[in-house]
Amino acid sequence: MVQWGCIADDVTGATDLATNLVGQGLRTVVLFGPPEEDGTERPPAGARGPGAPGALDGLGDVDAVVIALKSRTAPVDRAVRQSLAAARLLEAVGCDRFYVKYCSTFDSTPAGNIGPVVDALMEHLGETVTIVVPSFPDAGRTVYLGHLFVGDDLLDESPMRDHPLTPMRDSSLPRLLAPQTSSEVAQITLPTVRSGPQALASALESLRTPGGRVAAVLDAITTDDLRTIMEGSRALRIVTGGSGLAQGLAPLENARARDITVRPGLRAVLCGSASQRTREQVAHARDRLPWRKLDPQVLRTAFDRAVADIVRWARELWASDESATPLVYSADSLADVVHDAPGRDAESSAELVERAIAAIARGFVDAGVTQLIVAGGESSGGVLAGLGVTRLRVGPEISAGVTWGAALTRGGALLNVALKSGNFGPVDMFTTAWRELGRTSGQEGKVSAK
Repeated sequence: MVQWGCIADDVTGATDLATNLVGQGLRTVVLFGPPEEDGTERPPAGARGPGAPGALDGLGDVDAVVIALKSRTAPVDRAVRQSLAAARLLEAVGCDRFYVKYCSTFDSTPAGNIGPVVDALMEHLGETVTIVVPSFPDAGRTVYLGHLFVGDDLLDESPMRDHPLTPMRDSSLPRLLAPQTSSEVAQITLPTVRSGPQALASALESLRTPGGRVAAVLDAITTDDLRTIMEGSRALRIVTGGSGLAQGLAPLENARARDITVRPGLRAVLCGSASQRTREQVAHARDRLPWRKLDPQVLRTAFDRAVADIVRWARELWASDESATPLVYSADSLADVVHDAPGRDAESSAELVERAIAAIARGFVDAGVTQLIVAGGESSGGVLAGLGVTRLRVGPEISAGVTWGAALTRGGALLNVALKSGNFGPVDMFTTAWRELGRTSGQEGKVSAK
């Protein structure tokens, strides 16, 4: 029976969560959405998305299912519709407990999408109390007195302050959440959490009021705090948080939870993220890997030629050295991030980059790439859609929140892929992550992701 049904607001967030679930011994599959809730969003052509007949076949040995949406910065009504469709799908496979995953830096605006999605799911599931826990101590995200820290910095003093889509100009989670939710926002601070699971459970139960709905922001600065929170919230049907909250689950004894099939072959790295950590990773890799940088202006005027030139360049690299790992990326600094004028009819620069990376990925896989790292949530979603991937079986961890997985492309080819959130992963990830694939026990061949 599937123990947990999880809804994530982007592709890399889904794999972040999945790797933490697998780390606790839960056999986990990621399904790439969105479900076909109203006919406006459909799986890639030729692929079976989560809402298609038969898409849930073969989940008999799975402990957790994560549905990856692309809803973090989507219009609020679309994010809500997709999340509700995902919940109905998870209910159909027997899920009784639900996990709403958002970014550990609480990426949102006063309009949403965190608050509206959580409100809608609480109403749908008939729950009146939930928890809000973006803390992920292993990745440097902690909450104290309701304030979110990124490393040693308050959220509004971190690089997230200038995020191009969701600039975070406050660190107080209650203040950030209140404008975007119709629920009452409560706060449970560290002394209550540190008093133990029973004290926390009592504090949560005391928040229930007839006809009311409460979202409680909880302090957490260590993984032990997350364990207390997950134990103390066992009576709740729905929990919400960053991917780190899954590290608080009681571990299952399952030595093979991380086993995946590994297919040797050509390698490549594709980066659409402009986050600070990804830029650091690109700077490190540029000194060690052959690279090409995408230019949005060139893509706008000669898209097909620019993509073809990069694929041809990579093929020439592999022809002379099969061990070569080409790096294709979009930003060295924030100066490379193009803020297009609002209201223009043409594709934005970010959309062009996303589409180019997806097209390059198809060209690389056609050339024989079997192991691929993709950095950035939007880029990861585009790559998977372009390749027709609808399921990912989660495997060995690269670092906190980053994992290798095994998937089948639309054409039936086995692909090992690591999908990285922009701010995650070690600086040397693009040159060292491949080692983890050599340590898994899987053998070459087809994988059913079940």
